[in-house]
Amino acid sequence: MDNNTILLVLILLVLCYSFFSACETAFSSLNKIKLRALANAGNKKAERTYALTEKFPKLLTTILVGNTIVNVVAASLATVLFTNLYRSKGVAISSIVMTLVIMIVGEIIPKNIAKYVPEKFAMNVTWILNILVFLFTPLTFIFGFLEKLISRLFYVENDTYSTDELLTMVEEANEEGDMEDHEADLITNALEFNDLDVGEILTPRIDVIAIDIDEDSVEDIELMYRDSGYSRLPVYEDSLDNIIGVLHEKDFYYHLLYEKSANFKEILQEVFYTSPHVKISSLLKQFQTSKSHMAVVVDEYGGTQGIITMEDILEELVGEIYDEHDQVIEYYKKLDDHNYLIKADLDIDDLFEHFGLETDEEFEFNTTSAWVIDVLDKIPVKGDCFDYKNMHVEVTDADSKKVNEIKITFKDDDDKKDK
Repeated sequence: MDNNTILLVLILLVLCYSFFSACETAFSSLNKIKLRALANAGNKKAERTYALTEKFPKLLTTILVGNTIVNVVAASLATVLFTNLYRSKGVAISSIVMTLVIMIVGEIIPKNIAKYVPEKFAMNVTWILNILVFLFTPLTFIFGFLEKLISRLFYVENDTYSTDELLTMVEEANEEGDMEDHEADLITNALEFNDLDVGEILTPRIDVIAIDIDEDSVEDIELMYRDSGYSRLPVYEDSLDNIIGVLHEKDFYYHLLYEKSANFKEILQEVFYTSPHVKISSLLKQFQTSKSHMAVVVDEYGGTQGIITMEDILEELVGEIYDEHDQVIEYYKKLDDHNYLIKADLDIDDLFEHFGLETDEEFEFNTTSAWVIDVLDKIPVKGDCFDYKNMHVEVTDADSKKVNEIKITFKDDDDKKDK
């Protein structure tokens, strides 16, 4: 074989090495979710490529075997070529030249191209790889057997996506423009849905609007429905810890106000009880089974801690649901670029998320009011203040039981440096 022929074969081998390197990078970094979406949309190339990714261990073995064969043969031919040309210096020159060529042409350039468009590259080369997978089947069988043997000796659990990884994928898809904001929010809420307890989203006892069966008249009850806008109200006897039923608005108006034909207790719907530690996903299923829309949340002593409705649960998935009678509550009021007024019944996690604040703390409470009380270690009064991270927090409204409103002032970079 003359030098020109060796050179031509060597160039072809380097191109083959580049091809295998690009394939390895493309199939390692492609987005299987995007590929599956294309396949479901009828893209045949994507369908074949997705099928090949399902055999990734076999594919990877094929690529590595091909790369190894090409690398060994190329190194041998390069040594022969440069020895023919430069005699005793040929080996050293061959090592230097082939190292540079393999590093630049065989690794850096093809891998960067494949990483930039992994799905497109993978779909265009799948037919070639399918042929190579078939041709290298005997070798991949041997290496596959060795892989299983090693796996048994050094057992490693199969990789699965954790919730945090899925949330990161959704965030990246949203930032790259592959997913709309409302779609990302819905998927994020669905992923976090199973982690929420009833106690985190219930309406607390102090805010519960309920009917006293002994004290409230028909006129009082009608006023409650009008002012609250609720279609169901719990009914208690003696105290809120003894809720005996739920009164639906349509039953009230039909049987009590207009017909005046029924005894109060006869039209009450049965009370559904739950615990603050029940997952809202589990409670939603219980609501569906029992055909209930409201549950009374009881604490460990059997007392009423609050109530929760089906709407409260659904809002954790799709966001706030308002009807034409609901009053929209503005939790955030921007005064200027640095100052905000915040309603203190706002969920503390929502507050930190809204302003992009990161914290490693695990809060044992839900509201901003409880957070302020915890930091100050007392029931605050108007004017009490403290600093937290890059915020100055001041209590602007409070009563003897809780904080109603706070003012947050964000410090600029210069202020932070001074601190």
